[in-house]
Amino acid sequence: MLPEAWSRLLDTAVTQGRLRALDAAFARFLAEQESGERSSVPLLGAWVSQQAGEGHLCLDLDALDALAEQLDWPSAWCELLLNRPALLQHLAVSPIVAMAGQASATPLVQDRTRIYLRRYWNHERLVAEAIRQRVLADVAPPPGLGQLLPRQFPDDGRHAVQWPRVACALAARSAFTIVTGGPGTGKTTAVVRLLGLLQTLQLATHHRALRIRLAAPTGKAAARLNVSIASQVAALDVEDRVRAAIPTDVVTLHRLLGARAESRRFHHHVGNPLHLDVLVIDEASMIDLELMSAVLAALPPQARLILLGDKDQLSSVEAGAVLGDLCSRAEEGHYSDDTAAWLREVTNDDITPWVRSDAEPLDQHIAMLRLSHRFDATSGIGDLARLVNHGDKESVHRLLRSSPTDIRWMDTVASGDTLSDLVLGTAQPPDSGYLHYLRWLERHRPPAGSAVGDYQAWAEQTLHAFNRFQLLCGVRQGRYGTSGLNREIPTILHRAGLIDGAHAWYEGRPVMVTRNDYTLGLVNGDVGMALRVPDEHGELKLRVAFAASQGSQRDPTVPAVRFMLPSRLGFVETAFAMTVHKSQGSEFDHVALVLPDSISPVLSRELLYTAITRARRWMAIVGERSVIDG
Repeated sequence: MLPEAWSRLLDTAVTQGRLRALDAAFARFLAEQESGERSSVPLLGAWVSQQAGEGHLCLDLDALDALAEQLDWPSAWCELLLNRPALLQHLAVSPIVAMAGQASATPLVQDRTRIYLRRYWNHERLVAEAIRQRVLADVAPPPGLGQLLPRQFPDDGRHAVQWPRVACALAARSAFTIVTGGPGTGKTTAVVRLLGLLQTLQLATHHRALRIRLAAPTGKAAARLNVSIASQVAALDVEDRVRAAIPTDVVTLHRLLGARAESRRFHHHVGNPLHLDVLVIDEASMIDLELMSAVLAALPPQARLILLGDKDQLSSVEAGAVLGDLCSRAEEGHYSDDTAAWLREVTNDDITPWVRSDAEPLDQHIAMLRLSHRFDATSGIGDLARLVNHGDKESVHRLLRSSPTDIRWMDTVASGDTLSDLVLGTAQPPDSGYLHYLRWLERHRPPAGSAVGDYQAWAEQTLHAFNRFQLLCGVRQGRYGTSGLNREIPTILHRAGLIDGAHAWYEGRPVMVTRNDYTLGLVNGDVGMALRVPDEHGELKLRVAFAASQGSQRDPTVPAVRFMLPSRLGFVETAFAMTVHKSQGSEFDHVALVLPDSISPVLSRELLYTAITRARRWMAIVGERSVIDG
């Protein structure tokens, strides 16, 4: 049992919001396992649990002082946990802590100065070993690779290195490949051409085509990749039989693995592997450690794994920034002389500037695409994303002061009714804000007596109109969080006569699914729209329109949207404003980022970069500059 004084410390920390109730309960559980030992390890365990809740795999003892200062922990906690000699002595003798490599089932694991929850320690070891085996696997480059690459990636005469071609070549000889790069760098284009190349080589020597599966962490990312892949495959310069053997069906990872209801387990695992030869996963920055462990466990030993993603984006809300950690050296390449020589021979690309003497095997399996085709030389959004990513605050402010045409800074103090300006589109380019889609659905509403197909098309276009603009938040709580804005925005729209604010459900209400519902075919992150459409008797009733089932190849006989009764949707929330995390995997013509009203630890460089790169054409940043400076 914990001493009464320590138990009060836990209760106070929970009340102050420093710890979750789960963290305190875990500390009390650890104290029971210590069988009466008066040790500070259970309190340390609460901190380890709290850090896991923040997305960190472990707690580094060398960083305790800095972390305590950052979190402003009370002196009572610091006296117990920052006494390094006493803490190390407690860890050495505690029955609830095992050293790395020991055959034990203790709740905590110590690896040098790092303290892990056992579950995350196991996942990290499994992922590291699975990737190591794939990196070291002897995969011979397919015959004919050098002849086919120029067809898919002809020289453009402008760039010394064509990184998409390099990525394709590296992936063709690897069981494990990462293709990383910022928005518009051509990750999807490169991988589609790679699949065309691999399938061409396969069908030239085998009767059976490669079994290829495409996946993404969320339904939203899967739907976006589905559209992108379909258009890329249609334009691919390959034989018809090769094109037919490249799938455009993209599923969520949970659907691919066969998620089991109310369980962390999957249908596919090491004893029942996936039936595939190549697995491509987009938006890999969103994959947490536990999910990556499940993917690697379910992957057949002979299969190729190709990860696509932006290493600089936000990682998953769960613990583990897998892609970011794996790509920590990608900026400088770290290729070996042997890799450079092979690429010169096969692709004619000279990557000598990215050769390093400290090259490691993993580096030879990572390609970073460096040229963005989305943002041109005059794009303020592209420049802002780059400067934020490099942490150059002075240049960020200089850029914002120069008033680029595609970016606007809106100070919450000086701009009056800023939120109304954003919502109604008066502070933005024409046809943006939420006024646009609400007027669109009224102007294009099918006339009475129209066919069901007309309402399907109208609903699909309404969803497209809504997705042109999105309000993003760094936090959930508070006036400038999603909870506050999703209460305030309907009021603004109701005052403007655009929605009926008298009921919880009203036409034009956007909603986001917050929990997977495989019975309805909906997954966390799917966005729908409440619209009035005819029921089976022809009477107009409120239904929620969702884009056609995620991961299904578009069949012209299948409706573009599905209509559902609002009463069937148990886990949805209004989605006028969404968190930056929830926006990952999406792009919008116009984005407005609303900053919190005070400095917040969640307002990281990765969060700002991710928010900025959701915008294609126009970006507004709403808040006080001091919040970014902090």
